[in-house]
This record gives sequence, C-alpha cells and structure tokens, in this order.
Amino acid sequence: MKKKENSKEYTNGEITVVWKPSKCIHAGVCVKTLPQVYDPKGKPWIKPEMATTEQLKSQITNCPSAALSFYVNGKS
Repeated sequence: MKKKENSKEYTNGEITVVWKPSKCIHAGVCVKTLPQVYDPKGKPWIKPEMATTEQLKSQITNCPSAALSFYVNGKS
C-alpha cells in the first residue's frame, strides 16, 4: 500500500499554496523571491496573504523541486 504524501495548504483567499515537504530540496528559491511570504523560522512558515496572487503563481512555477504548487479556490 502506497503511503499518502504529506502536504500542507496555505490560502490567501484567491489561491491555495500546497507544500509537499518530502519533495522540498531546500533550494531557497521561494525564500529569496518572496521573503515576506516564506519564512522558514516562522509559524506558519508560508504567509500567502503577504503577496499578490500573481506574485505567488510566478514564484511557485519557479520551484525547482515542485514541492510548491497551487490551485485556484472555488475551481477544480
């Protein structure tokens, strides 16, 4: 039986950021691009309300490990 992958979700109301820790290679692209959103020492460490939806989408598509993804709220 395949183990369900652990993920965490954070929303800004428009989109939801999905983080899969097991995929994360800690390249730091997220922290360098949007330090106001991604704070590895913060609780929670992702605060999507601190950037626009477009900024988040742009940054997430540059995640080298695909540990970060997103979906638009209210759409499937």
